[in-house]
Amino acid sequence: MDVLGRYRNLIVLVGVLFAQILGLAVQVRRTTDNEPTRLIRIWAVDVITPLEKVLVWVETSTSNVWHSYFYLRGVRAENRSLKQQIERMSLEQVRISQDADQARRLQALLAFKEQFISHTMAAQVIGSSGSELSRSVYIDKGEGDGIKPDMAVITADGIVGKVLRVYGSTSLVLLINDQTSGVGALLDKTRLQGILRGTPSGEVVLEKVMSDETVPVGEMVLTSGGDGIFPKGLLVGRVTKAAPGSDLFLNIRVRPAADLSKLEEVLVVTKIDERQAEPDQTGATRAVDILAERLPGVPAKPEDGVKAGVAGTGAAATATTGSEGKPKAALPPVAAGSAVPAARKTAGPIPSPSNPSVPSAGAGSGTSSATNSATKAATTAVDASAGAGATKVSPKPVKEAADPKPQPDVENSPH
Repeated sequence: MDVLGRYRNLIVLVGVLFAQILGLAVQVRRTTDNEPTRLIRIWAVDVITPLEKVLVWVETSTSNVWHSYFYLRGVRAENRSLKQQIERMSLEQVRISQDADQARRLQALLAFKEQFISHTMAAQVIGSSGSELSRSVYIDKGEGDGIKPDMAVITADGIVGKVLRVYGSTSLVLLINDQTSGVGALLDKTRLQGILRGTPSGEVVLEKVMSDETVPVGEMVLTSGGDGIFPKGLLVGRVTKAAPGSDLFLNIRVRPAADLSKLEEVLVVTKIDERQAEPDQTGATRAVDILAERLPGVPAKPEDGVKAGVAGTGAAATATTGSEGKPKAALPPVAAGSAVPAARKTAGPIPSPSNPSVPSAGAGSGTSSATNSATKAATTAVDASAGAGATKVSPKPVKEAADPKPQPDVENSPH
């Protein structure tokens, strides 16, 4: 109380000054771009703003500590689960890569053909058929741009349809949801094949799939390439419903991957390359592939003339060497028909049944006549034996002459 009594006048003065300043702040307004604002409000905002910043910082720091510390256990568990999933996907990727390499090798082994889109032409949709019964669109590319009927029309999302009619500068494209269209399709995982058609209501169905098959909802539908228009493997859409139909086939409804009601730009496939599948050369080559490349080929079958020449050469070599392995005079190559006279000229005269002992060739012309007679008889005997089906002719042994001197060659004899 002594302090208040001592400084009472000063305190009253400060209170009066504060009241006056407060009254002035309430009355005075500051003009801004939007609207005038009272000075007391500006002061109040300037005073409270630092306090609010401090409160927000404390709240943010507390929240960060809570999420970083108390939720750390959940983050670690999620991290472990993601790591396991990455490992499983890595193993699956390796297996799928090996299966793809094996499929390429088998395709190359079986000389399969693959189709690839090599050339496309961008076109813009400029109109539609304007009828519910016919679902088709017009594009701004025609015969002058190289467009032909039955060319495939696709987008980045999936297939759209095929070129139905071609005009000078425009073309009519029949969409896959038209009831007169037909696309060869197959299911991605089950590999079941069917025909994709449109319905009068504008839906797309997959026909000709037996009712005893199981088709899961959400399975992708791809082109099979059997229609000769779309290459194999292009995305068509996904299965939305699979139920037994009235007949032996399933009622499968497909949602097209491309939005057929909002087409603006499309691609027309102008050229499809077809080439034989080749194995992947980037991967490791197996030993069986290397062995198959290094195996020798089967030699060609020799002709009859070559066989006869080989037989004549073998006979000449036998006659030259002899039965005891001693070398004899070399013989010139002869034809198959003259093998017997050649052997006769080299080995000496063949005895006849009436004259078992034939004198040496040096005896003169009588010996030559006897030799010719013996040769004719031996030839006749060989022909008779061949005609009767004999496989071997065994002539009687020739008695060696008493004269140990070598016999001269009959062909070189002066007689």
